[in-house]
Amino acid sequence: MSELRGACLIGQSGGPTAVINASAYGVIKTALEQDCITKVLAAQHGIRGVLEDDIIDMGKEDEETLRLMMSTPASLIRSCRYKLKPYTEDDTDYKRILEIFKKYNVRYFFYNGGNDSMDTCNKISEYLKTQDYECRVMGIPKTIDNDLFDTDHCPGFGSAAKYIAVSTAEVVKDVHVYDKEAIVIIEAMGRHAGWLAGAACLAKLSCEGPMFIYLPEVDFDMDKFFADLEECRKHHKRIVIVMSEGIHDKDGKFISEYGINDTAIIDSFGHSQLGGLAATMAHIIRERTGAKVRGIELSLLQRCAGHAASKTDRDEAFLAGKVAVEAAVAGETGKMVAFERKNGENGYECVTKLVDLSEVANLEKCVPRDWINEEGNNVNEKFMDYILPLIQGEIEQTYENGMPKYAHLKRVKAEV
Repeated sequence: MSELRGACLIGQSGGPTAVINASAYGVIKTALEQDCITKVLAAQHGIRGVLEDDIIDMGKEDEETLRLMMSTPASLIRSCRYKLKPYTEDDTDYKRILEIFKKYNVRYFFYNGGNDSMDTCNKISEYLKTQDYECRVMGIPKTIDNDLFDTDHCPGFGSAAKYIAVSTAEVVKDVHVYDKEAIVIIEAMGRHAGWLAGAACLAKLSCEGPMFIYLPEVDFDMDKFFADLEECRKHHKRIVIVMSEGIHDKDGKFISEYGINDTAIIDSFGHSQLGGLAATMAHIIRERTGAKVRGIELSLLQRCAGHAASKTDRDEAFLAGKVAVEAAVAGETGKMVAFERKNGENGYECVTKLVDLSEVANLEKCVPRDWINEEGNNVNEKFMDYILPLIQGEIEQTYENGMPKYAHLKRVKAEV
């Protein structure tokens, strides 16, 4: 295949993670090393940045700044939630994207995100095939939800899981300070997939762990919940329960909608904004039992807690970006970098593979039912065995004045 010369452009989309910038650095560092890539550009605020011509030149950044991306949480080149319509229905955005690509001679496009982002990436890839303009498009996985299809796990999940596990263990230790009955509900993110809530099982490695863990993969039965809770209260005065924000009843109604907030906020992708489950359940439990109940919503802390990031997760995030560039330069397009788990001589090993974007876009990977106990109120050893390797290692962090030193970009506007 003939060499394709031109600029590369990276964008980030959707919710950030503690290691998403490691993937961006994997792209940027590897691209700067390629003779066929003439400039390394970034679209601020993802695809919106492309449409608005908000393009910056990453080659103008200091080497130290780029290195600090490895330990800087959140989306440094900024993110967005913008849904492209199919180009067969409305090609306005696609014509603008192609115009910007031609303006900067973008021949390599990398998009870093989750399910909806892979849909965007796939749509752009398919549109470009209809145009007389060669540009290689690659998706780079990212999501703390760990629900991307056809990959063993997602960059960002391991760090979020580690934060949840550590935080749950700390709450368990705190709850046992006083000799009084206490019930604590911890709410983790996860609309349809319970990977994050399930991560709380690792707290058992440090303490007794949560008594119950509820995932959206199993319908939530309020009567059964209270029966289990009352039985537990006979033997335990202090009870910690972890719930995924997306748990729902047999009719599909979110438990967070029970009685307190029935007005959903809808995002640009048509998803209702969840949250408030911990407060809802604390209210219901308090009303039924009279017990002292506290609700804790981890919220954004799950995805921005760089101080608890997993080194394994960070290194794999960088690898995903690096492999995406190498694959594109070698001629691949319309693919997403995915992970495959191997059991080598030293235990867990992660290798990369490429999957078609069309096979990933808008699909979700849920927790297998046989990784959840028969009662549906906790996960089992299969889940723990899966997740434990992903939280291993602590990142090296540069500190200044006692605080983490993060990357701050100059954000130099790209020139034509």
